[in-house]
Amino acid sequence: MDENKTSDLNSTVTNKDSKSKMITGSAWMTAGSITSRILGAIYIIPWVTWLGAYSNEANALYAQGYNIYNLFLVIATAGIPSAISKLVAHYNGINQYGVSRRLYHSGMYVAMAMGIICTTVMMFGARLMDNGDPNMIPVIRSLAWAILIIPGMSITRGFLQGYNWMAPSAISQFIEQLFRVIYMLAATYFVMKIQKGSWVTAVSQSTFAAFIGAIGAVLVLGIAWMRHQREMNMLVAQGEVNEEVSTRSLIFKIIYQSIPFIIIESGVTIFQLIDQYTFKRMMPLVGHFTKYQMDVTYALFAFNANKLYMIVISLASALAATVIPLLATARAQNDQEDMRKQIQNVLLLFYFVMIPAALGLSAVAQQIYTVFYRYDAAGVVVLQFAAFISIPLGLYTVAAAMMQGISENKRMMKFLGIGLLVKLIIQFPCIWAFQGLGPLIATGIAMFVINYLILHSFNMEFTLRFDKMAVPTNQILAYSLVMFVGTKLVMLLIGHFVSPYGRYTAFFSLIPGVIVGVVIYLYLILKSRLADRLLGPRVERLRTIMHIK
Repeated sequence: MDENKTSDLNSTVTNKDSKSKMITGSAWMTAGSITSRILGAIYIIPWVTWLGAYSNEANALYAQGYNIYNLFLVIATAGIPSAISKLVAHYNGINQYGVSRRLYHSGMYVAMAMGIICTTVMMFGARLMDNGDPNMIPVIRSLAWAILIIPGMSITRGFLQGYNWMAPSAISQFIEQLFRVIYMLAATYFVMKIQKGSWVTAVSQSTFAAFIGAIGAVLVLGIAWMRHQREMNMLVAQGEVNEEVSTRSLIFKIIYQSIPFIIIESGVTIFQLIDQYTFKRMMPLVGHFTKYQMDVTYALFAFNANKLYMIVISLASALAATVIPLLATARAQNDQEDMRKQIQNVLLLFYFVMIPAALGLSAVAQQIYTVFYRYDAAGVVVLQFAAFISIPLGLYTVAAAMMQGISENKRMMKFLGIGLLVKLIIQFPCIWAFQGLGPLIATGIAMFVINYLILHSFNMEFTLRFDKMAVPTNQILAYSLVMFVGTKLVMLLIGHFVSPYGRYTAFFSLIPGVIVGVVIYLYLILKSRLADRLLGPRVERLRTIMHIK
């Protein structure tokens, strides 16, 4: 009887520790991801201003270049950072820290080889990927340089995340973005304002900034490695020795684990590439459009709206990065109950953050779009709609990561394949019916299908307690809707007195709207104790500060 009680107590402590690690890790990854995303969005304001009349064409070119870059980046890193994070957590979970260290070294060899191969392909194969636009060639080649060093940088991030050290990854993300933004703004100003040069050159220099940013991230990770080196060496010395796991078998394991990661992690990028290579071919079939009109329409959903709603999706990405090693550790220890609770906690945390963020973005869409790009009625409509599409996109990011964390890679690839098939089938009907909104609608429907299949799979394997999740989920939805209505009313009221069409007036209108939305949601989640249930007792201090009983 006493042994059972002790076992239950240990299980409770383990579950609380896992939840605490997840929340702490999520906090770091969320902070790093959001700050880097915000920084990656703020640069747009001066960048668009300096590009002037060429801004939408530049945005379209930039987006197309980055879609190709993102695909090669996933291939170059071969999904290795996530695979490394998962395998390191597995071996650390069974006290074999020496194997984790050898795993890192083996992963670096694979990543360096993949980086060189992918850089070479991008350099010499740019003409084959230009989608009929010669301006794409210098952009693709300028992005190739970053592929050389990012795989090694990503491997190091994954290794440190396997130890649940999320701070170095978060800080390096921010520094990477900071270096990138500083270089691209300086280069764009020099080309457009001082040299009075070509906007294509400005875009090429802006994309080359990815290489500069990667150098900054490598410096941060190098410092973090040196700080933790003594601790890692102690863990290796104290851990179990397992000489049976050879370097060759580790490399094979990395590649075997990485192949599904390549496919799964490139899911969103593949959806974007479908849009890139089909949109301009399908639009002439539904109406008469010039190349300029198609470029501008493509820029509205593929770059302009994407840059803003990806800030919201970065919240989901942060959760995804945190949950893989924790679930892998629970899987290694065959702890079914811990896995079930973690999946439920992640889903609730996702709803808790993502739903109000998406609704809030939609409520202030006109003001925030005007601040970043200047007022455009079509752009505002696209952003309002895209804000809602960010919810299934974000859920895919989190749910796919959890599938990988519990080693359901084959099933996840099957689900992604079904989603891609749905996307391809409905792409043209959606573009025919909704034109510029068509690709977003097709993506949203396909993602809904994938998410349903994943959640159904979780339920079949772990019997998720949807009955227990229903109350907090409904509370989150209700409070988010109240926040949305309150924020929208404030924005409409301000719009009667201040013009929402100018950049400066839109910015000063945006501030009170955001404040009202945040205060409404904070008050409701603190008053109802929903925040305590999801985040723990640490929110009590916030309740005291806000004088909420």
